[in-house]
Amino acid sequence: MNSKLFQQIRILDPVSNTDRIADVLIIDSKIAAVETQISEFPTKTEIQNSHGLILGPGLVDLYSHSGEPGFEERETIESLIQAATAGGFTRLAILPDTFPSVDNPAGLARLQNLAKNYAPTPIFYYWGAITQGLQGEQMTELGELAATGVVGFADGLPLQNLGLLRRILEYLKPLNKPLALCCNNSRLAGKGVMREGYDSIRLGLPGVPTMAETSALAAVLELVDAIGTPVHIMRVSTARSVELIRVAKSRGLPITASTTWMHLLLDTQAIDGKYTLNSPFLPYDPNLRLDPPLGNISDRLALIEGIKDGVLDVVAIDHTPYCYEEKTVAFYEAPPGAIGLEIALPLLWQNLVETQELSAMDLWRVLSTNPAKCLGVNLGAIVPNKAADLTLFAPQKTWQVDRQTLKSRSANTPWLEKQIVGRVLSLTFAN
Repeated sequence: MNSKLFQQIRILDPVSNTDRIADVLIIDSKIAAVETQISEFPTKTEIQNSHGLILGPGLVDLYSHSGEPGFEERETIESLIQAATAGGFTRLAILPDTFPSVDNPAGLARLQNLAKNYAPTPIFYYWGAITQGLQGEQMTELGELAATGVVGFADGLPLQNLGLLRRILEYLKPLNKPLALCCNNSRLAGKGVMREGYDSIRLGLPGVPTMAETSALAAVLELVDAIGTPVHIMRVSTARSVELIRVAKSRGLPITASTTWMHLLLDTQAIDGKYTLNSPFLPYDPNLRLDPPLGNISDRLALIEGIKDGVLDVVAIDHTPYCYEEKTVAFYEAPPGAIGLEIALPLLWQNLVETQELSAMDLWRVLSTNPAKCLGVNLGAIVPNKAADLTLFAPQKTWQVDRQTLKSRSANTPWLEKQIVGRVLSLTFAN
């Protein structure tokens, strides 16, 4: 028997909307008791004084990238598992942009088999490709992929062909699988690398106009309104997009939406080397090159408001590893993306919860139970006789982000060589 008692720990439970201090007894990965004070427990129970610590449902990432197969120099399944575990994630959904891509049942089986070699491990979910080779030209055999275990469909790239997207929405309607879309008009975006505005002009970098995202989003919403297939909108990054989604939800359209953790924390000023908590970045840090690009200040504030009022359902990590050589180039030439599984929770907590821009419950909800719902999973409340799918977090623990402490094989983050506050101590896996 494996027994552990957390004494006087802060419980954050979005399922029951509970935020309280209590004792929690876990026996053999199952919650045995949750009481104000637990005095009876098995002999040889590991007792932990948990004052100042937080226990919540395991975190769930709605979409991230795996290097393996095809790009093992960036990330392997093993290093991805280690990074997710270090960051508090007990469930992880992987985008299909491996090589070869997950656009057929054989590709899915290959990825599933890779993860079977490791235990205990987060529960993996796999997005199937919408189009063959992620090229946006011809749809995959969606029915075959749906029958072999994909959680849903997402290329992770914008679909420019609206006629094809219409057919995909019609085809997917009876399959009862979610479709995740990111919205960007490539012709309007042009060769832009940061959000268009005052900062892009001042920094001399070509800008991506807000309308590149919002015009594509408006078209997707029109199709959803006409066809009725549920859609998840990925990587929302502008204030206008939040407004469009708010109106669409008020009209009853079957949509959910997410932004990424870095878009909540940073805006275009970070590219100039500015950062709010007296921790400046390097100007033109290529690790701040994202897709979609970081928004202007008004965009970031609107995203936070969208989380508060439920317009945005999920904060995704969109963990995107790249090798040192790939990212150590000029900002304009850098591939877009950054890692985040290990550092997202501490930085979101320190920058948004500690500053009271978000409540602790709101943050945990959009990192755990809400993304789980988007994957068709209902996480149980933290109550007796439930599986212990839990994350233990120390919000005041300070640590240095460097190549020795990071579990990810890649280290493409602007927080490299910086101290951050907050660290996940352990996970309890329900599986």
